[in-house]
Amino acid sequence: MLDKTGIAKRIAKEIKNGYYVNLGIGIPTLVANYIPKGMDVVLQSENGLLGMGPFPYEGEEDSDLINAGKQTITTVSGSAFFDSAMSFGMIRARKVDLTILGAMEVADNGDIANWKIPGKMVKGMGGAMDLVASAKNIIVAMQHVNKAGESKLLPRCTLPLTGINCVKKIVTELAVLDVTLQGFRLLERAPGISVDYIKNSTAGRLVIEGEIPEMVID
Repeated sequence: MLDKTGIAKRIAKEIKNGYYVNLGIGIPTLVANYIPKGMDVVLQSENGLLGMGPFPYEGEEDSDLINAGKQTITTVSGSAFFDSAMSFGMIRARKVDLTILGAMEVADNGDIANWKIPGKMVKGMGGAMDLVASAKNIIVAMQHVNKAGESKLLPRCTLPLTGINCVKKIVTELAVLDVTLQGFRLLERAPGISVDYIKNSTAGRLVIEGEIPEMVID
């Protein structure tokens, strides 16, 4: 199975030259460390930064430079700072080419739940609802199963929804999957993970066509 770093490395392969990319809280923030060298990509942080760099080395942190998850970050040449109104204006105007989000559940029709568990206190819904409503492309970085071994890729989400019919691709510790009209289509499997294991770990509809290759991470 992949660890969080492995998931982030695999997702970084989905980023194309010239993209403007928003990274959500959690595993997605790690993607900033694995953008291929020489690729022209601009990372947007919804708290008001365009031109986010990788995480700083220990001892080089600046507490005034943080991402939406309040982690210390770096900037790149040409970075710009602005207020939330400008940030969400960019998002709502569909200026972001790719949004990478974490999720608690994803349904096989592309619904996503990633902001609230009933009965648990949350500070707010954050910007995820704007992102899923406006992004041109949404990739989810998540765990395939929960701590009890139960699938988080479902026929229908059980938690309050963030967005409907919006997720395009999912990368988990087990697999890479596209979201299609027929359900989750298995594209790649994690090194050493069998198709049967993925099948048993997926509660939603799973489409398997032909031989499924292992992921190439490095």
